[in-house]
Parts: sequence; C-alpha cells; structure tokens
Amino acid sequence: MRRFSAYVAIDWSGAKGKRHKGIAIAEARSESAPRLVRPGHAWSREEVLHWLLKRAAKERTLFGFDFSFAPPLIDRGEYLPGEPDVPKTAREFWAYVDSLSEDEDLGAASFLEIAHRRHFYFGIADGVKAGFMHFRQCDQQLNRQGGRKTASAYDAIGAAQVAKASFSGMRFLHRLDGKVAIWPMDSLPDHGSAVVEIYTRIYLRRAGMPGTKLRSRADLNRALNGLGSPPARLRFEPNDHQTDALVTAAGMRALAEQEPRAFDPVGLTPHIARTEGWTFGVL
Repeated sequence: MRRFSAYVAIDWSGAKGKRHKGIAIAEARSESAPRLVRPGHAWSREEVLHWLLKRAAKERTLFGFDFSFAPPLIDRGEYLPGEPDVPKTAREFWAYVDSLSEDEDLGAASFLEIAHRRHFYFGIADGVKAGFMHFRQCDQQLNRQGGRKTASAYDAIGAAQVAKASFSGMRFLHRLDGKVAIWPMDSLPDHGSAVVEIYTRIYLRRAGMPGTKLRSRADLNRALNGLGSPPARLRFEPNDHQTDALVTAAGMRALAEQEPRAFDPVGLTPHIARTEGWTFGVL
C-alpha cells in the first residue's frame, strides 16, 4: 500500500509581499499527470498555510517546499555564532525566528535586516561573499554528488538567494509544528500527511535534464517523461515557477514510491535531523 495518496510541490521561493503569482502549487496522484492547483491564483503565504492544513487533514499527502528548513549548524556548532540565547535545534529556532519577525504574511525581512543583520550577505559592503557561504550537511552531500547547490541560507541578495524564502518558511513551519509531521525533524506518520524540503534541480537531474529552468510545455513534458509521468495537460505556456512545481510533484511521487532509501538517506543522523534537517531526494 502506498504511504501517501498524493504528492504536492509548493514553489515558495517566488513569493514577494502579501500576494504574488510567484507561488505555484502542483499535485501528482497515483500514475496520472501532475496538475497545477488554482493556476494563476495569487497565493499568500498564510493562505497556503490554511489550505495545507485542510488538505492534510482530508487526505494522506506528502507536501514539499523549496526552502531550507534550518540554517547550517553542524560545522560551526551554532546557527548564528557569537549571538547569545539562540536555540540549537530547528524546532526551537523556528519559534525564535517567528518571535523576532513582525513582517506581514509570515515575512522575515526584519529578522534578516535588523535582528541579526551581520550574519547575512546583502552586497559588497558586507565584505567577501564567500565568508557567508556556509552549508548544511545535506547540501554538502548533494554537492559531492554533483548537485550544484550553490546558495546558502545566509545569502540574501540576487535572484539565486534563498535566505528570504527560507526564513519566512521557518515561520511557516513554526505554525505547522504539532499539526502536520515535518520530516526529518519528525518521524513519518503511519497514517497521515507530512511536509518535506525539496530542491527542484534534484528531480530535473533524475529526469535526465540539464538542471536549467523550464519555460515551455515541450521542455516540461520531456522532464515528466524522464520521471515516468504522463505529460501535463496545459493550455498555456507555463512560467518557471509552475514547471518547477509540476516536475517536483512528479519527482516526489517517483522517489517516494520507487526508491527504498527515500526516507532513509545515507548520512542522515538523529542530530542532523533535529538541527539542520535534510532535503528529500538527497540520498
């Protein structure tokens, strides 16, 4: 029996402000083609939260979000070295971020730009960028495998930065905590839904694609074919947020249902699970 009935990928990184069409949601069920959920709708982060809670209670679903569930801790022993009273587990850190962020719609700009400004790279005035580029154990493992994970949770500038999405995501996880299992901080439930961290490039590589953004139905369906999925039924040319969500939903389904190590990757320890988490698909 399948552990989950559906696989949902949320492209969270495009969110800007209260509502923005950058958030895209796609789902894949059984062996059918993945589909977009409310395509064209301008999702807010809080709206995604409410939608997820309702969906998780109704159907066993694996939800994937493309942000880092915690900053690196293992290599340096702290999330924010030199700062007093900063927690050392992901779950407590989510609450800490939430307590210091007054931004609307689960934003975290005040945490990055005011509360702990010196730890984040916003441009050349901050010094050498390489000094801010710290990575989690799963990111390092992915890079050793050729995964090209180059963005750090402390990088807050440019199109490739992940800090803003990740720290707003940590506020999101704090609101989810105790309501839906968050892997690997929580064990997978025998019954019920779960949330995991995703990275689209993993599924593009598994599909045999070069890893670049997809912006056409033809390229999207080539990727889906490489994942053993039927083609998407779209009547328009998708943007890259939509293709990321569609490919990842199909990839999550293939990984969860065909890969024995999907939830038991090499290198994941209880300590890493509590502190840094892991990206679903890094094996």
